[in-house]
Amino acid sequence: MPDFPTLTLQALLETTAKKHARRPAVAFVGEEPISYKDFLEKTKAVSAMLEKLNVKPGDRVALLAANMPYWGIAYFAIVSMGAVVVPLLPDFSGEEIKNILRHSRSVALFISQGLVSKLASSNIHSLRYKIDIDDFSVLEGETDVQFDKNAVPQNEYTVAEDDLAAIIYTSGTTGKSKGVMLTHKNIASNAMQGKTIENITDKDRFLSVLPLSHTYENTIGFIVPLISGSCIYYLKRAPSPSVLLPAFQKVKPTMMLTVPLIIEKIYRAKILPAFMDKKIVKKLYGKPFFRKKLNLMAGKKLLKTFGGELKFFGIGGAKINEQVERFLLEAKFPYAVGYGLTETSPLITAFGTKNARLQSAGKVLKDVEIEIHNPDEETGEGEIWARGPNIMKGYYKEPELTANVLTEDGWFHTGDLGIFDEEGYLYIRGRSKNVIIGPGGENIYPEEIESVINNFKHVIESLVIEQKGKLVALVHFDREEIEKKYQEIKEGFSEYVENAYKELSTDLKEYINTRVSRFSKIQQIVPQNEEFIKTATKKIKRFLYNDKTEKNGERI
Repeated sequence: MPDFPTLTLQALLETTAKKHARRPAVAFVGEEPISYKDFLEKTKAVSAMLEKLNVKPGDRVALLAANMPYWGIAYFAIVSMGAVVVPLLPDFSGEEIKNILRHSRSVALFISQGLVSKLASSNIHSLRYKIDIDDFSVLEGETDVQFDKNAVPQNEYTVAEDDLAAIIYTSGTTGKSKGVMLTHKNIASNAMQGKTIENITDKDRFLSVLPLSHTYENTIGFIVPLISGSCIYYLKRAPSPSVLLPAFQKVKPTMMLTVPLIIEKIYRAKILPAFMDKKIVKKLYGKPFFRKKLNLMAGKKLLKTFGGELKFFGIGGAKINEQVERFLLEAKFPYAVGYGLTETSPLITAFGTKNARLQSAGKVLKDVEIEIHNPDEETGEGEIWARGPNIMKGYYKEPELTANVLTEDGWFHTGDLGIFDEEGYLYIRGRSKNVIIGPGGENIYPEEIESVINNFKHVIESLVIEQKGKLVALVHFDREEIEKKYQEIKEGFSEYVENAYKELSTDLKEYINTRVSRFSKIQQIVPQNEEFIKTATKKIKRFLYNDKTEKNGERI
């Protein structure tokens, strides 16, 4: 790491801004980018304003806004003066936001106008100022301080590698939101490690579609391109197809980060139907030789959809469906996969576009250690433990929770079960908390059964749980697609649709049970009317469903 001898966010920004001063750094799609020189100057001006508001090193400053160029400027302004940034997901409820602001004792909050209503009638004792992130004007707080774009901080701030940089509150799949404490070295070192996965240069263009307040996008989709001199483009509206498609053509991104759900939806909605509509094509697609040829053709069309210049399509946050990944592999689509957690800043393993391995989480990153703890004698599977410069400092104000997952010698218990192959590729089996113990003591991984279910026609997503000793699949079918078949029926429409659900459920049960092990067979299918509630990286919040039971034959 010769270019960045000091692993602090402050040092990273100053070094890259000097090297790439005139290059474009951040922009909204279709607008003129802010250069690296201007980015650094604006960062210093915001730090100067915070200084006048009496924000001191160690103070917590929250950040609540959708992705935008000024989000990154506020982020660096906070951490460069030794304060601690508390990024908040825009999707958090008003109550969640208030609880986090209270728990973190944040003294100031950068917020966009569209989210101000979430803090209506809030009474947070520590919060002295609310600052409009669109123009850095002070919205609330007794002060006459105004943003001066030419200002610089009066004090000189020295930030150490082990100083706390961020507290990131997770909205996980297991319930209680925890404040993960990440140091400057945690984030900076992980960004440097992430940069080794793929060759990234100052000619690259990133299109950012995942929330910057999540560690995955923050480190890999924000810090990594910045230290590479790349330009990052943001959307002004939510990433729907009508917004994304023109953005792809305007930006022609070379790099993107996403989660499995996005590419899985594209595959099931656009790619697979094209192979299934005609009998002859469907028959050919069932033969490996022709399937590979057809997938290769589809891959070229998909690349054009993304603007035609994409060379890196990172997938993380959850395990990708095997059928969808096989398509990407055979289509020679430039995808890559990474694995990690908020607590690991986030990456611990990954593979790049040139060394993909089906259903693998990749190889261990440089300077990171992984141990398969207490492996099963027969399968070799065990809990994944990780150690390295990217491992969190702990959970904020939660010493007992920290001690439960972090050993004195620095090993972090991920809670994930995995195994290495002979070439050092890691394979994730599932969350240890999700494992269901079968009647004969067998380990049943619900995620593996769900990957089978999600390949069935009309299935959008699914969740496998245990109820009263039985394996039950909660399944969200594509209701709109099913109802299309009966749209011309005026009398008895609902009855036809309900019968369709029953038939689908019966067929699905048979489909699953002919493809899974004896002890993983599903006893009941329970259709879901609504999408499952998810985290920022589109993982289903399992804890919300594990205790639910079917009542009076109604869908839950």
